Amino acid sequence: MMTRLHESRAVTGLRRFTRAETWVHRSLNCLMVVCVLTAACLYFPPLAEIVGRRRLVVTVHEWSGILLPVPIVAGLVSRAFRADAGRLGRFFPHDWRWLRALVRTRRRQPSLAGKFNAGQKLFAAFTVGAVLVMIGTGLLMWFPRLSPLVWRTGATFVHDWLALLIGVVITGHVYLASKDPEARRGLRTGHVPRWWAREEHALWRPEPPAPPTGADPGPGPLTGSRPE
Repeated sequence: MMTRLHESRAVTGLRRFTRAETWVHRSLNCLMVVCVLTAACLYFPPLAEIVGRRRLVVTVHEWSGILLPVPIVAGLVSRAFRADAGRLGRFFPHDWRWLRALVRTRRRQPSLAGKFNAGQKLFAAFTVGAVLVMIGTGLLMWFPRLSPLVWRTGATFVHDWLALLIGVVITGHVYLASKDPEARRGLRTGHVPRWWAREEHALWRPEPPAPPTGADPGPGPLTGSRPE
């Protein structure tokens, strides 16, 4: 049954993400949720009193944070994931126009969006940078004897305030995702409707699927243009 459903989506929609990419996203989601929830239990006294077992909460928080880069590193085995990571890490002229239009009109411009719009690229860059900073400052707090007091004080200050900023950014990310069910479905199943791709990511040129062995690929409607 699942195989038939997967084949039906492949015929009627576009392949946006591979299974490896959806696995990376889900793994990061789970680890980040654990980090945020345990951090909330550590910083807000009412939650700390309800949950209790502070030492266990601290341990879970530390290890979930340390493991955050693991799904990304594992995902680099996938060629599709590496390609999308490259897209997320590069800004094109239309991305700058997307941002300027957003500042002027307070609205997104799908006509200036490739596979990922400029907002998604900025979110990805912020997430990667924030995770690295949180891991670095967290290690200084985890092993206090390895650094002087002034380093630990600065690490605690950065860690706490960056955690609040991450909470705000994630809240905004979840809010925007809640308004786009097709984008969520794409992350869940790997496929999106063609009309959604045309309307929301007009500059995206998906790579045509690889033809079966010995089959003639034909000209294809999307060949000849660079995918983005």
